[in-house]
Amino acid sequence: MTQTPPNATAHQGSETREFSAEVGRLLDLVVHSLYSEREIFLRELVANSADATDRRRFEALTDGAQALPENAKISINPDKDARLLTISDDGSGMSRDELVANLGTIARSGTRAFGQKLENAKPEDRPSLIGQFGVGFYAAFMVADKVDVVSRRAGTDEAWRWSSDGKGAYTLEPATRDKAGTDITLHIKSDADEFLDPWRLQAIIRKWSDHIAWPVTIMREGKEEAANEGTALWRKSRNDVTEEQLEEFYRHITHNFDKPWDTLHWRAEGTMEFSALLFVPSSRPFEFGEQMRESKVRLHVRRMFITDDAEILPPWLRFVQGVVDTEDLPLNVSREMLQATPVLSRIRKAVTTKVVNELKTRAKDADTYATFWENFGPVLKEGMWDDPTYKTDVAALSRFRSSAVEGLTSLDDYLSRIKPEQDAIYYVTGDNADVLAASPQIEGFKARGVEVLLLCDPVDSFWPERLGTYEGKSLRNVAQGLNDLEKFGAPEASPAEKADMDTLLPALKTVLGDAVSDIRSTDRLVSSAMVLSAPEGGPDLQLRKLMQRSGQDIPDVTPVLELNPAHPIVHALAQKVQAGEQIDALAHILLDVASIQNGETPKDVNAFSRRIMDYLAGGALPSGAQ
Repeated sequence: MTQTPPNATAHQGSETREFSAEVGRLLDLVVHSLYSEREIFLRELVANSADATDRRRFEALTDGAQALPENAKISINPDKDARLLTISDDGSGMSRDELVANLGTIARSGTRAFGQKLENAKPEDRPSLIGQFGVGFYAAFMVADKVDVVSRRAGTDEAWRWSSDGKGAYTLEPATRDKAGTDITLHIKSDADEFLDPWRLQAIIRKWSDHIAWPVTIMREGKEEAANEGTALWRKSRNDVTEEQLEEFYRHITHNFDKPWDTLHWRAEGTMEFSALLFVPSSRPFEFGEQMRESKVRLHVRRMFITDDAEILPPWLRFVQGVVDTEDLPLNVSREMLQATPVLSRIRKAVTTKVVNELKTRAKDADTYATFWENFGPVLKEGMWDDPTYKTDVAALSRFRSSAVEGLTSLDDYLSRIKPEQDAIYYVTGDNADVLAASPQIEGFKARGVEVLLLCDPVDSFWPERLGTYEGKSLRNVAQGLNDLEKFGAPEASPAEKADMDTLLPALKTVLGDAVSDIRSTDRLVSSAMVLSAPEGGPDLQLRKLMQRSGQDIPDVTPVLELNPAHPIVHALAQKVQAGEQIDALAHILLDVASIQNGETPKDVNAFSRRIMDYLAGGALPSGAQ
């Protein structure tokens, strides 16, 4: 007969024991602060039941007395009238000593101890042990003011009942159970009625435990109904999964109604083992926001959903959705919060590299890749800003509108067309590619056959500086007022045009004063009279607009006004200065029109309107000027 320990009280075939100090602290932590969602308790208990069932199946390989019943399952039975919720399984069960060890003493995990026995087992014989039993179990006290556990060890006829209110002690007594396995009955708290609703319970199972190996059923109106899918497609061979199954699973986890543009399904083996099933949607989700930048790939451990906040993929691949499932990722005690382990870091790198390589393969088909790029190109380009490791890969995957060709082009295609003397990749930023194609900023480049990329996504104002170079060529913004055109045969201003500039520039600087940082002649204009550019080292005008829209502080930078010495308006203004006429109003009109060309509103719209109307009424604009 077992001797009653000093901290136990025996009476009428039962005994009362105090929890160890460690368990007492754990209970307080679990109930009050460990888990952020109370529904997690059901995931933990189902995980433990699945563990126990896996354990029995494994032990049955060498002990016929452990054989599972053919219809082994995990049953959930809510009883609203009695305010009881029971989770039952056909697993290995627990003896009296195992109940004490697993539920009465912290760090004596039955699953963990059992897992040590598997080191020499063949891989195909190893069950998928999900939980650290004896830890997640205590989450039951978040929703229950008392928990009863009745368990019968497989291969024995003896059953025991473990009961506790979670306040420092538990009782053990003999019980009856007609077959091996475990029943966990929760006496639901008054503020936890939702966990007696079968529909609510099913929603929790579908969210957290949909793909564990064993069937999960819920009793609803006297009938048992299936609660989980029970098939982990990502763990199957690609050849064993149909397109219909993949599409159904895709819609299940993404809530999209389209077909996936691409599916990645593979298993990594070796020093790091995991299974993955990832999807790229074929259309942009309705609420796909750039503000929510976190990846939502679901992390499973041994088929059990852990979280979709593990940041398996970087933000610039957040359009990829799916599941990554690993056998050997360490978890902390809550199983809800992941530790930043080296294993997880290696999984992240492997999955990211796999997705990038897949995109490189798909990019070879220009037509289908154009569909992907239209949906997710602006997000992918963030990788050139965010990620030093992959920025060159993302640059190669990126596509752009161009001043030289129809449709989309890559940086590699751009480089195949550059002039022999060209040492840079030129680009211009704005809100609309068609507007940029007609912008004064690129007139001189187009006239000399120099291609300019037309960048019109918000991120385009940031990544070129971070990327810096591509295949040895620097990236240069034509709006920065560069003098690169000289190397492409820019025509020299005539003596008359130089004289006009000598006369006009000082006069305009006097009138415009601090409204511009400089006024100068330029050879990069053809049909336009003027253009605004950013001063050297300052943010371009598009970046300033983006900062203004987002409410950020804008650097105190004033633009440079560049004039085309060959334009009739410039010549006419120079003649007015030579004749001693006032050009104040025309100088401000010139600056305001240059702002409008860049998509900005004049600083004083009313003053601009008055000046235009006054000069139109007076016929003061030069004849033939456009």
